[in-house]
Amino acid sequence: MTVDAHHHVWDLSIRDQDWIVGPRLRPLRRNFTVEDLKPRAEAAGVARTVLVQTVTLPEETPELLALAAEHDLIAGVVGWTDLTRPDVADELARLRGLPGGRFLKGIRHQVQGEPDPEWLLRADVRRGLAAVADAGLAYDLVVLPHQLPACTEAAAILPELTFVLDHLGKPPIVSGELEPWASAVHALAERPNTVCKLSGMVTEADLTAWMPADLRPYAEVALEAFGPDRLMYGSDWPVCTLAAPYEEVLTTARDLTSALTEHERTAVFEGTAVRVYGLAQSSS
Repeated sequence: MTVDAHHHVWDLSIRDQDWIVGPRLRPLRRNFTVEDLKPRAEAAGVARTVLVQTVTLPEETPELLALAAEHDLIAGVVGWTDLTRPDVADELARLRGLPGGRFLKGIRHQVQGEPDPEWLLRADVRRGLAAVADAGLAYDLVVLPHQLPACTEAAAILPELTFVLDHLGKPPIVSGELEPWASAVHALAERPNTVCKLSGMVTEADLTAWMPADLRPYAEVALEAFGPDRLMYGSDWPVCTLAAPYEEVLTTARDLTSALTEHERTAVFEGTAVRVYGLAQSSS
């Protein structure tokens, strides 16, 4: 009963995705819906998913929650809210009271786009993160390697909050370099309130010429640092389609974890996501 702990959807007739710019991302400039994903997920044996925000606009999260209420495939939502607003706790409560609000499992901000490498450590942001923890939600980290030290410090300051590292912290797979990314990932993993998503690797590699062997050193660092019980699979669909179809991303992740025991693979492909995000049991 595989859980895909990280994917997106968007409808360009509702709003633009202003991050889809340039020829590299041009294939993403169309609608991607739950109806598009569902047959792919079913064919791949994916029973439940976690739907993740894409834009830093307050209108998106209520729409994602409504989709979760409508589609059995979606078991959880990682939404967005402005962590710096003084009433962030009230806003989180409002979101949970909306249709589908019970599916809100985490919050995420595009920290990778913040020019300040220590944005997470700002006093107003820390107050917002504390409110996320008080609400019983997780916090997804979408960051670049140079921002990982701030993530580690934030995790130390807020031990009551579970931090989920998206896409392994976007390692430089194209170059083949491991350091200083690997050391920063190990430092983050030393904080017990951190977990990591085995996601986003194919699009950090050469989009047209990548091979599983290119990804393996980075997956092995994540496995060594976090262990299977703190690692969860995510497809990053539809962004992954820039490099590979949905099914290939999953089969590649299974290949990269083939040395694990059955219990360990169950953790990576189901158990960690269920525990961290508090996902309800599948009805299928």
